[in-house]
Formats: sequence, C-alpha cells, structure tokens
Amino acid sequence: MNTVKTIHQDETTTYLQSVTAAEREAAWFYEEKFVPALFAPWSARTIATAGIEAGNRVLDIACGTGVVTRDIATITGPDSLPVGLDLSPGMLAVAHSLQPKIDWRQGDACRLPFADDGFDRVVCQFGLMFFADRVRALAEMRRVLRPAGRLAVAVWAGLEHNPGYAEKVQVLEQIAGPAAADALRAPFCLGNQDRLLEFARAAGIGDLSIETHAGEACFGDLFEFVDVDLRGWLPVMGVHLDELTIRQIHAACAPALDRYVDSQSGRITLPASAHILSGSR
Repeated sequence: MNTVKTIHQDETTTYLQSVTAAEREAAWFYEEKFVPALFAPWSARTIATAGIEAGNRVLDIACGTGVVTRDIATITGPDSLPVGLDLSPGMLAVAHSLQPKIDWRQGDACRLPFADDGFDRVVCQFGLMFFADRVRALAEMRRVLRPAGRLAVAVWAGLEHNPGYAEKVQVLEQIAGPAAADALRAPFCLGNQDRLLEFARAAGIGDLSIETHAGEACFGDLFEFVDVDLRGWLPVMGVHLDELTIRQIHAACAPALDRYVDSQSGRITLPASAHILSGSR
C-alpha cells in the first residue's frame, strides 16, 4: 500500500514542485473572487446534465481550483473519487490544498494523459473556449469515455445574453482600446449554439443536445465586479493597464452598471447565461 501511494503521489503532484509563488497567488485570487461569483453556481447544472451518479468514474477537464471536481466527489463517493485535470500548476496547487484526496493531474485537454474508455462521465465547465483546438479536445473527451459514457460541456452564451459584461466590454473598448475589450470578449466566443454543435459533430460525439440556462453572477459590489477583470482576468490574457486607465474605467462603469446594484446591500447581481452541451460515444 505504501508503494502504491508513493507512485500515485509522484505521478499526480509534480505540479507542486513547479508552481511559482505568482502562479499560486493568481490561482487563490481566482478561487476567492471568480469561483463563488461565476463558477460555483453552475456546478450543479453541469453535473446534472452529465448524469453523474454514485460510483461513476469521472474526469473534470480544465478543473481550475476544483469547484466542480469537489462537488462531483460528494456524489461519486470516497471509493470513486473524480480526476481533475488542468494545465496550470497554480490552479492545481490550490485545488490540492483544498482537497488533497482527489486525483489532480496536470495535462493538456487536447492530449489527455489517459487511456481509451477510462471514464463513465466527462465534464468541462467554462474551459472549451480557451483550448487551442476545440474539435480535438472534444474528440479526446469522447475517446476517454466508456461506450455508455456521457459528457457535459458548459460555455458562456454570447455577450447579448450577458448584458453586464457586454456593457463592461464597451467601456473597455472606449477607454483602453480593442486589445482590452477583446480579452474580455474571449470567454463568450462560443456563444453561437450552431458553432458549438458543429465542433461536437466534427469530434464524432453522438446523441447531441444543447440547452441554454439563465443564471446570475453576484459580486460584493460594483467596484469588485469591475476590478477583478482589470487586475485579475486582463493580465492573464496579456493586457496590463496603468492605474490612471483603471480609475477611468471604474468611473465610466459606475453609471453604466448601477442599475444592477442593490441599494441596500451594495451587492451587484447581473444576468448570466450559459449553454450546456451533452453527448455520448
């Protein structure tokens, strides 16, 4: 048993040796700011669409800091813990610190480090938009599914269905220019259902279905909603703004987004919509 445990640790925790302090700090920022506001609220819907049950062997691709993976573990049970895969060592280091018993793996969604037919269910929540080859990534999800397996892939609907972000994109375009605006448009690039279905068919996925769900994004206040993207998301996308520009964007966003702010608590709640694609081998 000790030998097996040692091998398991060597294979799955190499990211702990490579992660930098900056990567870890960025991942904690993601976990504390983005996860509760944007990602945790969608976990139950993604899991339900995949039809995950107790005892299933499940792979969560682009798991980030592991919010969906941890929720899956409460369903599959301690004898069938899921696997969470991400490319970022920082994300995985935070995921490991939050739940060390789960099998966290570093790897590329376009070249999954798993044998064929290894999982009953595969999920990917808000990751497909950023993969270099989306058809190949979907084909890899299909490859690792068992014959009766199912997958569920969540992506954000278009900006027209996420109006708070659409208005923030407009402000960025006006003040910071197209590169900053395009960085914030990126998460919504698969908002066209037909395009998403085209990718899935090209990957050979069968029994396809896609549903659009309405939800909400909730942040502590308007300042936080704007600031997390200016200081958190844009730098990830290679866009770094100076302090004067950041202040100008905050000032411009206040009147544009004030209608979403609760006058009593100061919290901001915005409509948020996503597509969830499901399919099988």
